[in-house]
Amino acid sequence: MHELRASAASLLPALIDLRRRLHRRPEVGLALPETQAVILDALAPLGFATRTGRSLSSVIARLDGHRSGPTVLLRADMDALPMPEENAVEWRSEIAGRAHACGHDAHVSMLLGAAKLLAERRDQLAGSVLFVFQPGEEACGGAQRMLDEGLFDREFAGEIAQAFAIHQFPTIPGGSIALRTGALMAAMDGFRITVCGRGGHGSAPHQTIDPVTIACEIVTALQTFVARRVPVFDPAVISVGKISAGTAPGVIPDHAVLEGLARSVSDATRAIVTHGLHTLPCAIASAYGATTRVEVGTGDLESLPLTWNDPKITAFTREVAADLVGAAGVVDLQAPIMASEDFSLMLQRVPGVMVFLGTQPEGCDAPEPIHSPRMMLDEAQLATGAALHAAFALRALSG
Repeated sequence: MHELRASAASLLPALIDLRRRLHRRPEVGLALPETQAVILDALAPLGFATRTGRSLSSVIARLDGHRSGPTVLLRADMDALPMPEENAVEWRSEIAGRAHACGHDAHVSMLLGAAKLLAERRDQLAGSVLFVFQPGEEACGGAQRMLDEGLFDREFAGEIAQAFAIHQFPTIPGGSIALRTGALMAAMDGFRITVCGRGGHGSAPHQTIDPVTIACEIVTALQTFVARRVPVFDPAVISVGKISAGTAPGVIPDHAVLEGLARSVSDATRAIVTHGLHTLPCAIASAYGATTRVEVGTGDLESLPLTWNDPKITAFTREVAADLVGAAGVVDLQAPIMASEDFSLMLQRVPGVMVFLGTQPEGCDAPEPIHSPRMMLDEAQLATGAALHAAFALRALSG
């Protein structure tokens, strides 16, 4: 592992440059042509077989070892967030309202570094490595779109035995590798609650059925529902992130719409939450003479399963990580986190694991979390991430 880490460290200046190029030009959603072009340009000298998406700017590259064997899938997400950046750094976002505030630029850089490391060690591989660069992780359905387009097509991908992904976290000490057996990240269900009342003049609310006040009561009731109906050691989170109603201050509207996300870490709690989302708003609205229409995880509302780390592969990964960064650098998470990941859809098809790479900036005692406009990461850990991707594949395909 020492030799692999040294090789990764030698790539660090190039990885930092690549990450900063992507950081300056953040793209969101499924169409990421500039990011795709950077990836294809970096892969070109390595001589891999590549495939790009038809309906999204994905890239899949395959490296075949010198001996036959199974395929290991390594995945990085590519997209940025539709939000501003507030960091006054030379490489800050050049596009207003877009920022790589989740670190996907780092993920791409690390996986491209691993591609170079593994290309140089092709003779050590008894099988193939599939490098998956995925757009649209941020609630845009990118993983499902790639699956629909044949990500697991055996003609190109071979027999995929296991999958691996890294997510950087600036709130975890730099260089640490955090992981957990079983549930790592929450299942997610988008929901939309439409409250149907009767509009009228704001001076005469008694002549109306005000959907705005009913909607506000539903928001509060959903929080009480979680606190009183969901087991405390099997948690759930219901967050209403958007309320839409009305056209003018003096007009009580006919409708109000609540939109949000529900997250849970077990099938049992997910069922409780889903049932509550359907029944509670209806009961509250009915008490005031209104009606509701509730949609959960259907149509344009995203639904994702648990991100589930296979126990056997998690144990294997823990050994690889300990060899790479030392046993003290491997952190066992005591509980899953309530954020969600569409890598979970790939893990439904093939066993695998996701780990968290600590990227807390050196000397920073209060780092900004992911999705903050001031999120910063320790770029030195790009080499750690590249080495970890490569080490996982090398060990899994050692023959």
